[in-house]
Amino acid sequence: MMKAMTIKMKLTLAIGVLVSMIVLLLALSVINLQVLTATDPNSPAAAPALSRALIWVVAVGIICIMIGIGILVKLPSSIYKPIQEITNGIQEIANHNYNTRLNLCYSKELAEVGKNFNRMAARLNDYHSSTLSDLMASKKYMDTIINSISEPIIGLNNELDILFINNEALNVLNLGREDVFQKSAQEISLRNDLLRRLIRGMMEHKEDVAIKKNEPLKIYADNKESYFQVKYMTISQPGADGVTMEKRGDVIMLKNITEFQELDSAKTTFISTISHELKTPISAIMMSLKLLQDTRVGSLNDEQSQLSKSIKDSSDRLLEITGELLNMTQVESGKLQLKPKITKPIELIDYAIRANQVQAEKFSIHIELEYPSEKIHKLFVDSEKIAWVLTNLLSNAIHYSKENGRVIIGAKQEDDVVELYVRDFGKGIDPRYHDSIFERYFRVPGTKVQGSGLGLSISKDFVEAHNGTLTIESELGKGSCFSIRFRV
Repeated sequence: MMKAMTIKMKLTLAIGVLVSMIVLLLALSVINLQVLTATDPNSPAAAPALSRALIWVVAVGIICIMIGIGILVKLPSSIYKPIQEITNGIQEIANHNYNTRLNLCYSKELAEVGKNFNRMAARLNDYHSSTLSDLMASKKYMDTIINSISEPIIGLNNELDILFINNEALNVLNLGREDVFQKSAQEISLRNDLLRRLIRGMMEHKEDVAIKKNEPLKIYADNKESYFQVKYMTISQPGADGVTMEKRGDVIMLKNITEFQELDSAKTTFISTISHELKTPISAIMMSLKLLQDTRVGSLNDEQSQLSKSIKDSSDRLLEITGELLNMTQVESGKLQLKPKITKPIELIDYAIRANQVQAEKFSIHIELEYPSEKIHKLFVDSEKIAWVLTNLLSNAIHYSKENGRVIIGAKQEDDVVELYVRDFGKGIDPRYHDSIFERYFRVPGTKVQGSGLGLSISKDFVEAHNGTLTIESELGKGSCFSIRFRV
């Protein structure tokens, strides 16, 4: 009968019993007190009546105490035990143990609670099982996609543990999947040179460390030398607020550019060969032209003089282009040889001015020299290469200046940095193209001045080969200033 009782009924019954026993004890005491009061103390019946009253009061009192103790022992445990079972069940569910079930048969309410709890646990178990299956299926699907990528790819979390890696990456790194999956990339890199280089490159990429060139990685893979271009990507996703993006890891991708590298090397070799071959006939043309213009052989009429001048200009232009192509092939092939020596900045500037003097007079451009009166630190550079750079920058400034304009070339020193600069007051360069102008073959849209688009690219390569920098400051309508900086 107790199993069918509710908690409310249990409490009501327990309290009712206690109150009834107290009322019974009080009533019995009052009745016996009245009986004793009505009995003559000197009569023979007084003593037995007193004894009976005491016996009844004590007996009823003992029964009340026993019932109270029974209620005190049984009632709290009958309430606490199911509550404790429910608490333990909730704790198990919180610990993802969805197989937990409750058997609460203490009362109707608790039986209903247990029934609902078990139904909830069963649904959670089904959901967990289906979600786990979906996750496993998704993981297998993602693994299939990642392994189907023909380029090496590695995924890392913020602690640099390897989350995923495809077979191509394992092949390039010469590692087994069991050796790397969910293991620290830093620990693995201690015994793997290529992975160490990739991790170091990723750190430099994160810290925005300036790298001279994004040179390809040369790796021995598939029994041959291969070239790979490295790309680093950051994995981000919305945080707790659903708006702020939080970094979750990084991805390292390697793009196989072996075929393009081989084509580029072939192109460099071809250009170098052609440039060398072209210099011989151009020199012959120049020599023949010089003999033709010699008045001792005979004078030329106006038309012939104009024609010979045109041939000389074209030959000079061809010679300049072949020189730029040869310089470019030296840089691309890694055969750029520097012969540094101690050089005064003013010597480099004087060379550039002399080399462009005729051109400046042709366009009526006035070249101004800015050089401080105090001494400037000497440079330890390949004077031929840096003089070529200054000559090229000054030539560009003259070409892009208005007729009867002026160009400034100068030098200055701030702390341990020596700066050589060329400034013109032409139409300037749109800031959108400030980075692009140093790329090979790039020409600013709308430019009418002829050129190969190699001069600035080669100049930047020459300067950076000396650990210097070549930068531009320019505004439309205000001219441009190219600066070469060396730390001394």
